[in-house]
Amino acid sequence: MIIDGRRIANEIIDGLAHERAAIPRAVRLGVVMTEGDAATASFVRIKERVALRLNVELVRKILPEQATTDDAVAAVDELVQATDGVIVQLPLPMHIDTDAVLRAIPTSHDVDVVNQHGTSVANGLPTLRPRSPVAEAISEILVRSGMSVHGKEVVVVGAGRLVGTPAAELLQDLGARVTVVTLSDGSLDSLHEADVVVLGAGRSGMVTPDMLKEGVVLIDAGTSEQGGRVMGDAAPECAEVASIFTPVPGGVGPIAVAMIFKNLLILLGR
Repeated sequence: MIIDGRRIANEIIDGLAHERAAIPRAVRLGVVMTEGDAATASFVRIKERVALRLNVELVRKILPEQATTDDAVAAVDELVQATDGVIVQLPLPMHIDTDAVLRAIPTSHDVDVVNQHGTSVANGLPTLRPRSPVAEAISEILVRSGMSVHGKEVVVVGAGRLVGTPAAELLQDLGARVTVVTLSDGSLDSLHEADVVVLGAGRSGMVTPDMLKEGVVLIDAGTSEQGGRVMGDAAPECAEVASIFTPVPGGVGPIAVAMIFKNLLILLGR
């Protein structure tokens, strides 16, 4: 089964449109970004299209090439004052302290959930709160596919703040036995035994069908640029051995973007 992320995202956005229509004021989402590469530009365009559908104003702060960490933090601070939610479009240039910039996003505006992990509770009961957009997208894919990961062997490739870490937390919460590996570990041999593989390393085509077992659930949330095209971490041929496969582009990405706007509306309701 090849997941049609665009169709799923459209269904989610249609539902969010009804919620947005009940909010009688302007809603603004701020984005701090550099000029970036093809992948960055693609992600921002997707956000722009969804914002337009939901009558949300997208406010950009584009950092010049010579921008410092202080400049990036100041851009976040400015957007916090002017918008209802803030995203820092990653990656930032190497000379900017990404952690410092992300820490500048207060919980009240953290639609990407980069500064929050775990379950929020009040008086012993779960509270409505944003969750990582990628984790929410993965959850949506599993539910719609009728796939339970409880007791399954899961390998997450990559430990990044947007994909690997929140994906691992979600799958552990769902009862899976989760192993997280990174490219610096030097081996992806554990993929052979995995029932579910989540990719978030950002290295195009690094996983090939011979590295996977037949019937694997393969969720590719890794993105990188190759020849001006956005590519996933899995070679497209992996769809031939996977029981569930998310292509790049058009798989996890559109759903995760829809979840960003879901989080924005949750924050507005606080």
